[in-house]
Amino acid sequence: MNQGYMNRQRPRRIIISGGGTGGHIFPAISIANALKAADAATEILFVGATGRMEMELVPAAGYPIRGLPVSGIRRRRIWENFGVLVKLIRSVRIAAAIIRDFRPDVAVGVGGYASGPLLWVAGRRGIPILIQEQNSFAGITNRLLAGKAAVICVAYEGMEKYFPAGKIILTGNPVRSIFSDPGSLQAEACSYFGLTPGRPVVLVLGGSQGAGSINGVIDSSAQQIRTTEAEWIWQAGKYYYERVKSVVESENLPNVKVMSFIDRMDLAYAAAGIIVSRAGAGTISELCLVGKPVILVPSPNVAEDHQTRNAMALAGKNAAVMIRDNDVAAGLADEVEKLLKDREEMKLLASNIRKMARPEAAEHIADEVLKLTNR
Repeated sequence: MNQGYMNRQRPRRIIISGGGTGGHIFPAISIANALKAADAATEILFVGATGRMEMELVPAAGYPIRGLPVSGIRRRRIWENFGVLVKLIRSVRIAAAIIRDFRPDVAVGVGGYASGPLLWVAGRRGIPILIQEQNSFAGITNRLLAGKAAVICVAYEGMEKYFPAGKIILTGNPVRSIFSDPGSLQAEACSYFGLTPGRPVVLVLGGSQGAGSINGVIDSSAQQIRTTEAEWIWQAGKYYYERVKSVVESENLPNVKVMSFIDRMDLAYAAAGIIVSRAGAGTISELCLVGKPVILVPSPNVAEDHQTRNAMALAGKNAAVMIRDNDVAAGLADEVEKLLKDREEMKLLASNIRKMARPEAAEHIADEVLKLTNR
């Protein structure tokens, strides 16, 4: 780090705003951790949306957080947007008070509802702004705020179509470091999940809530799954767990271990030979670090279909296989079986996705934040 960072009259103060999903929150916490690692005296305040998951996850990570009553635009129930506008006005006023009291040197936005009011006020006050965009398709909040930003950190190439080229820095997405060396945990992973050493493992992930289309494969392809050489770790999600478990029992699938939620994702990644997953930006960044063959099934139920664009960015470089959500019931088991029989293709996919990993992303972004404190 630049030695000039230390010549200050008071500790740096950084506001980090945004959230709503783990894909926004975990990168934000990683950036905060990197800032504290660079300079332990740095004071960090998070600003999130009241009632959203950041209000629990951020304090659990050891950081203070303030909430804004902001909510997203209702695209289907247009009449509800009057209430959204009232909340937005209140949020701007609260954000102004937070900035006045905390007096930040830099405001960092990671996307999500809460980053809008906070960064808008920061820009009006002349506070340097850094935006971190996780997806290959920029979110509407970040696009609207790009003009006020000093620096925009992105995870994908070609983001000039959304942001001013001179402000863009390719940093990658910050991820938790526990996923960076899965190979050292294989023996522990086999014991933890009760797996047969040496037998290939397919890890199926649909998120903590579960994915109906992916879980439906257990019905449509039960016989094919039963006869594969692989063992399957199937995270069904809390809403689908009982149904998937019932199918596994009734169809006699002894090679499928169904779980509601996986607490030790580091061990799950270590065990996996093939990973089936949704295509959220944070998940993809973790998968790049893990470096295993991946089949991505992007969710169609996300803003502006950004998961499909994320998945296509990898599939276009032969770093992952993409199956569209409406094709997964018919095609997933076939694709898994095809990969299991083609070890060279598995090696190529693993090699290509590993090339896209950026393990120092959090430190790179933190360095850009610290540079802005000197402006």
